[in-house]
Amino acid sequence: MAVELLLLLLLCGSTVSEVQPLHKPPPGTLDFGFVPVKTYDTNTYHEPGPIGILFRLVHAFLYLVQPNSFPQDLIKKLAQQTFGNVQDDYQKAIYYEIGFIVSAALGLLFVLLLPLVGLCFCMCRCCDNCGGEMHQRHKKNADCRRGCFATFLFVASLIISIGVLCAYAANQHLTSQVRGAKNLVHSNFKDLRIFLNDTPGQIDYLVSQYNTTKNKALSDLNNVGPLLGSRVQERFAKEVRPALDAALMMAGAIRETKEALENVSVSVEVLQEGTERLHANLTNVKIHLSNTLSDSACSAAQAASTCNIIRNSLDQLNINANFSGLPGVSTQLAKVNDVLKIDLSSLVQKGYAAFNDTPDLVLNQTRNILSDIKNLLDLIGSNITSFTKMLPVQKVLADLTIYLTQSEAYVQDYFPVVEQYDFYRWLGCLILCCMVILILVFYCLGLLCGTCGYDKHASPTTRGCISNTGGNFLMAGVGFSFLFSWVLMIIVVITFVTGGNVEKLVCEPYEDRTLFKVLDTPYLLNQHWRSYLSAIVLKNPDINLTFEKVYSDCKENKGIYTTLHLENLFNINEFLNISMYTEDVSLKIEHINVNLSNIVLLDEIGKRNLLDFSSSGIDGINFAAYLTEINKSVTKVDLLSFANDLEARADQLPKGALENALKGHANSIRMIHNQQVVPLEQAMKYVKARSTLNQSIRLLQRTSSEFMIKVKNVISAVDAAQLLISNDASLVIIQETKKYMDMIIGYFEQYVEWVKESITMEVAACKPIANVIDTAVDIFLCSYVIDSVNTFWFGLGGCSIFLIPAVICAVKLSKYYRRMDTEDVYDDVETIPMKNMENGNNGYHKEHLYGIHNPVMTSSVEQW
Repeated sequence: MAVELLLLLLLCGSTVSEVQPLHKPPPGTLDFGFVPVKTYDTNTYHEPGPIGILFRLVHAFLYLVQPNSFPQDLIKKLAQQTFGNVQDDYQKAIYYEIGFIVSAALGLLFVLLLPLVGLCFCMCRCCDNCGGEMHQRHKKNADCRRGCFATFLFVASLIISIGVLCAYAANQHLTSQVRGAKNLVHSNFKDLRIFLNDTPGQIDYLVSQYNTTKNKALSDLNNVGPLLGSRVQERFAKEVRPALDAALMMAGAIRETKEALENVSVSVEVLQEGTERLHANLTNVKIHLSNTLSDSACSAAQAASTCNIIRNSLDQLNINANFSGLPGVSTQLAKVNDVLKIDLSSLVQKGYAAFNDTPDLVLNQTRNILSDIKNLLDLIGSNITSFTKMLPVQKVLADLTIYLTQSEAYVQDYFPVVEQYDFYRWLGCLILCCMVILILVFYCLGLLCGTCGYDKHASPTTRGCISNTGGNFLMAGVGFSFLFSWVLMIIVVITFVTGGNVEKLVCEPYEDRTLFKVLDTPYLLNQHWRSYLSAIVLKNPDINLTFEKVYSDCKENKGIYTTLHLENLFNINEFLNISMYTEDVSLKIEHINVNLSNIVLLDEIGKRNLLDFSSSGIDGINFAAYLTEINKSVTKVDLLSFANDLEARADQLPKGALENALKGHANSIRMIHNQQVVPLEQAMKYVKARSTLNQSIRLLQRTSSEFMIKVKNVISAVDAAQLLISNDASLVIIQETKKYMDMIIGYFEQYVEWVKESITMEVAACKPIANVIDTAVDIFLCSYVIDSVNTFWFGLGGCSIFLIPAVICAVKLSKYYRRMDTEDVYDDVETIPMKNMENGNNGYHKEHLYGIHNPVMTSSVEQW
């Protein structure tokens, strides 16, 4: 009944454990935290301590006596009351118990024969036989015999002492463990109370974690724009973003083209200004130099050749790079300026903005549907809460707690009785040990007094009082051995048969779980039930619920729901069919319909603007003419070299006005070089103008040939992206909505799986049940009781067995310690037989015949 009530505690949590996942896999991982689990106090591992060595020794001895495996078939037949139907059963039982039977038979033989032998021995000694006559014959090896008997008796006494110590240690161990079992029992009840008290809290925690699922689902629903809208956006982004990026790059290229054209125009003007002024000055110098060469002085024979050479070189005195003849770019610049009147970048940014507004568009168009879904989630949570309140958890807990409290009170009330009976047992075992100790005391005193009081020079009739007392102690030990040994052996046989069989038939099969396999035999405990445990717990004997599996699962601290297969008791879907709610959520989400037809990436004005730019005529510029002039030097000849050469030729002329005029012209050329050519080559203004012109022309040359193709590609890409949005938007939205729905449903699946795993491994973990079984069987019965009982009979049995050689040695040894009434006395003529005959029968020397009185009275006790 208690088990059935306990099953109800798990009903709420188990309501979701059988629901199969609808979609796999869940896209995210939710953190449900850890189910609150308390640590159980009971430790089922028992370490016996140093006495464990004796326990292992006894186990080895029992294996020697009984090496056969556990008789499962015989136990099953015995449980089913079919034992003995076949004659072979008795043979198997005898074969299994042969070791115990032989040992018990020997023990019973010991019990029967030893008192009888002791009685006969006493009667024999009373008749002066069996060593009862107080006469000792002289033997040559008497000292050796006495030493051997003393040694053997000492060794036997030592072995008996070890045996009685083992028995005493086992007796004390059992008593101390029984007294300490109270704490162990209390620990088990405490764990069971924790088990009951924590289970509803664990179930409440499982139910409360639905809020984690709901909150995550609500969070994603509130963020439907960033989640669903962003997913839709990303699906189109592969086509849209590259197209808009290309259009935006083209807008930048238009601005760069304008800047390049303006740079060309300005740079050409600067360079034209410098080269035209240089050209005018060089022309002026050339005219003046030509007039000088036309002077009559050049007609003289000495100057004619020099003047002709100079006259022929005047054509070199001219500019080389002529920027004035380059075609202008004003027409192209005007067309580009017309194109830039329309802000293409702004048009592209509008396309970006329209596309990036997709999440907001999704959010605005799904508000009503999301509101319905939120209401549905709240309804699911309220249904779970109301269902848990319908369960009689508190009543079940109260009943189980009362039952547990009553059980604990019963144990507490009767535990003093157990301790009292254990005291009686301890006292009885102590008396048995004291019996053996009494015998040992007599033997030890006999050995001590006999050895210390023995005088090898004294005759048997004149031995001292101490030696005589030692012999009497030995004989007293022999007498008590006959009195007590059979009693000891009866106790040994009873405890041996009982403890040994419990160890072999209960403890060992329990340790290797063979005992559970026997209990799990179909129709064993009830001939109508295939599985006894499932019939008791689940009311269905056909379910495969085994003792071994239940014990193993509880040992691993698994949840009781999985351990007892409680899913066979409840139809979970009748109470809470979460698939129904997930289907409702799916239907609501599937009704999401987003319209993206308002998204325009680039309007017709922007496209026309691109086409106008492609027909601006930039590709018609004569880039080769510009590059040619840029690469030319400023003048055709180096003016410094020309001036130096002119001055050198003037030196060849006769001194006079011609020479001076030519040198003056040379100086003028040098001045032009320094004032105009050098600035054109090195001044920042002209260097920058030349560099800017070079870069701009090359930029225009590089891009002009691709403009038409690029513009067509950009327009095609934009049109393709726009067509994709217009035609495929509905399909993409359906696909992404399905993924979004899977994500939301995935949260419920995670919750279901987490609840299932928690119930399996954490909720109502049944470790205390396994601990109770281990405490009762493995620790209390086997480790505390049986191991101690087996060790007790092992030690006491050893004592009883070694009492036999101790009795023999003590009887023999007492002859050498006790004072004799007569002894062998031989004179010098003792070798004469007739003389010996005169001394008495058998050669005895009797002191009263010769009038010699024994100074010490012979004790009546010596007549033993």
